[in-house]
Amino acid sequence: MARDDRPQQLRVGRLTKAHGLKGAIKLELFTDDPERRFAPGAVFSLQVPKDSPWHGQHLTFRELRWYNQQPVGFFEGVDDRTAAETLVKAILWVELGDETDADAEPDAWYDHQLVGLAVVRDGEKIGEVAHVEHLPAQDLLIVKAGGREVMVPFVAAIVPEVDLEAGTVTITPPAGLFEELADETAADAPVEAADDQDAPDATDAE
Repeated sequence: MARDDRPQQLRVGRLTKAHGLKGAIKLELFTDDPERRFAPGAVFSLQVPKDSPWHGQHLTFRELRWYNQQPVGFFEGVDDRTAAETLVKAILWVELGDETDADAEPDAWYDHQLVGLAVVRDGEKIGEVAHVEHLPAQDLLIVKAGGREVMVPFVAAIVPEVDLEAGTVTITPPAGLFEELADETAADAPVEAADDQDAPDATDAE
């Protein structure tokens, strides 16, 4: 799939909870290389609600620490717990400059790489990726299938494989997520006339 020339971004973390009194914030990581992505001086763009005081702003990373195997971040300008709490649920994005940088995250994809991919279940195409939603709780693949859109959680248990070369996303959805599409298709199908052998014979009415 061709890559366009616009700056591309990769989601690398989410801020989950204020930690202590000095502005530290617990991190949920979406990167295999946190020491690289969260190096001192790293700059993140923020995905926050429009009414957030941080909307449209960037954060500069100051320090990464680990407490009980939980990553905790310190940021420039976030110096107390009150400021840290205003950033809870913010999603952190970094700009990627080249192909080498992108290849360092083997299980991460740009949104534009996913849009348009065929969605395959049990070896059969059932739709295609229309767009990607990045929510505070999780990412969703919005799959166009059967004339409607289905929200598929973008987690390994449900989306075990993304093959950009083949142009496919393989899914193993829970029961019921796509079955109702088949029901709708069946409901829209014309009703066929009953077989002659099933129709009551005029002589049977006597």
